[in-house]
Amino acid sequence: MANDNLFNDRDLSWLSFNGRVLAEATKTEVPLLERIKFLSIFSSNLDEFYRVRMPVLAALQKITSDGDEANTANLQQARDTILAQQQLFGKTLLSQIIPELRQNSIHLFYNEQIPDKYKPLLTAYFYSDVLGFLQSVYVGVNDINFFPQNNQLYFLVTLDGGDKAETVIVNIPSDKVPRFYTTELNGETAVFFLDDIMRLNLDLLFPGKTVKGCYSFKITRDAELDLKDEYTSDVAEQVEKQLNKRDQGLATRFLFEPGIPMHSLNLTTEQLGLANAVSVEGGRYHNLKDFADFPVKNAALSYNRWPSVAYPNIPDDTTLLQYLDGRDVLLNVPYQSYHSILRFFNEAATHPDVEEVYITLYRVARESKIVNALISAAKSGKKVTVMIELKARFDEANNIKWARKMKDAGVRIIYSITALKVHAKVALVKRRDGDRIKYTGLLATGNFNESTASFYTDHILMTSNPALTREMELLLLFLAKRQKPPSPELIPFGELLVSQFNLQRRFLELIDNEIANAQQGLPASITMKMNNLEEKVLISKLYDASRAGVKIQLIVRGICCIVPGVTGMSDNIIVRRIVDRYLEHGRVFIFENGGDKQVYMGSADWMNRNIYRRIEVCFPVYDAGIKAQILHLIDLQLQDNVQAVYIDEAMSNTPVERQGDAVRSQQAIYEFLKNNKHEENI
Repeated sequence: MANDNLFNDRDLSWLSFNGRVLAEATKTEVPLLERIKFLSIFSSNLDEFYRVRMPVLAALQKITSDGDEANTANLQQARDTILAQQQLFGKTLLSQIIPELRQNSIHLFYNEQIPDKYKPLLTAYFYSDVLGFLQSVYVGVNDINFFPQNNQLYFLVTLDGGDKAETVIVNIPSDKVPRFYTTELNGETAVFFLDDIMRLNLDLLFPGKTVKGCYSFKITRDAELDLKDEYTSDVAEQVEKQLNKRDQGLATRFLFEPGIPMHSLNLTTEQLGLANAVSVEGGRYHNLKDFADFPVKNAALSYNRWPSVAYPNIPDDTTLLQYLDGRDVLLNVPYQSYHSILRFFNEAATHPDVEEVYITLYRVARESKIVNALISAAKSGKKVTVMIELKARFDEANNIKWARKMKDAGVRIIYSITALKVHAKVALVKRRDGDRIKYTGLLATGNFNESTASFYTDHILMTSNPALTREMELLLLFLAKRQKPPSPELIPFGELLVSQFNLQRRFLELIDNEIANAQQGLPASITMKMNNLEEKVLISKLYDASRAGVKIQLIVRGICCIVPGVTGMSDNIIVRRIVDRYLEHGRVFIFENGGDKQVYMGSADWMNRNIYRRIEVCFPVYDAGIKAQILHLIDLQLQDNVQAVYIDEAMSNTPVERQGDAVRSQQAIYEFLKNNKHEENI
């Protein structure tokens, strides 16, 4: 807990979440190949933590004032937590996953001798598919011209050349060649790491010399982009230049296999400029996030498929845009098919009455069907305006690529706003109907991305409600100016909650309303679901509500800085976390309002960055059927006693005690939506 006892540390809380991810890999009731995926997710998350948060923790430690040891303690606690989690990772892999694979005739060769019967095949593969991608750099020579890339795998090889010992760095080309190689023999699937195929044949790279030792390592670098707060003539060019520097950022972690001779280790760290990096002894294999591409497919060892439900049911003689006239439709992905969203943009591109299309893009698919529809719309003469966020972490290059393609096709591209990220998920289509203009919009909790829509749970409201579409147009026109709002009153949003304008104020007012109702003896409760909860002003207001007797139930997947269950402060606050086959990503906010519930959804988590450094949009749910549906879906999650855990004062993940029938909320939601697929807004 933070030193003021009011807020849990955000980084330790995030590590608690990653520990919950790792816990899924330990559960024998989870299908085996899915457990391997959870190992991959844990590993990927940890890499990102080292890239993004460890530099911050290290910097805070350096500026800690005398007598204030909180930052130092947090850094040490983070390291201790990571060490314990990595030990559990290794134990799970070695004592559970690998033996169970063998029981299913899958032999993952992990830190073991490769039998002779496989060596000719692996050597042939090395010659044909691997050798051409290898580069060797000798350490200790003058003016070494080598810079290890972020999270790329390497070997440190020690050689006996006869008259002298040499140290050589060799890349492991997992960015060019699959990390795993499989072959079938005698009814068993053998799976080999690329690393081990190279170890087996490394002497072929150094004829006339003897390979004395071979040790894997990787370097993790600071990922933050050093962007200026003012515009240059080409924002895309500015971001691209900074992006090119990312993988050359300061090293934050040097992870290496034990056993490297001290002379070679010291020489390498000195020549590669790793003096300030945290040196960590790891295992033989790094980047186990590559388990995401584990090459064995077996339906019996995977989750049962949940085919997405086709929704809504549109008459054959009606377009989607026509169907949405005068009605709202809620889509819950991935339970319901993303087809309707793709159809929305394809119709916008081809419908003769559509004149203009506006959209905000934050993260898009690598081969985005949505962006291709926008390009088609522009080429067919429609006015298309795209606000694309170039500072979406780890997606900058993809966004720049698509921005240039769209611009070449005639799309009007609006780049980033000074010191702000546009994280809102908004799209608006204008079409002519006689002498009138009709508006149809999308408001979403997640990105317009058909790839992530297959495993992120999100809500998308398709609406023609003029009260909403009017304010959506105001927002999009404002974003086109590329200016930071000079004052919150610039646009008097009355329906939408927009950060930089009214979002924080309106949420504070909604909480105050619950406090007033509780004090008057009226029904008072708050139920919210989000990815992360950090912002102190809003958390403090929730504490006020708890003290006033407001019942507060939170579902927070990741960072959670609120401290629940503290007598006199947060007695009435309960926090749950749900980790299952899909990534929980929706944001939902429910206020009792004296019995006439108010429901909002949107893109905003309650974090400093979302409240103060982003443009976010939350929106009210007015349709009675949609409101009832959302309330039911959230209620199912509050009933979850299979995948849900309680987050307590110590940030522990305590399983919800099962009383009565088992409720696995994601499965219950899928069954509910599947069984009611012919109902409109159920």
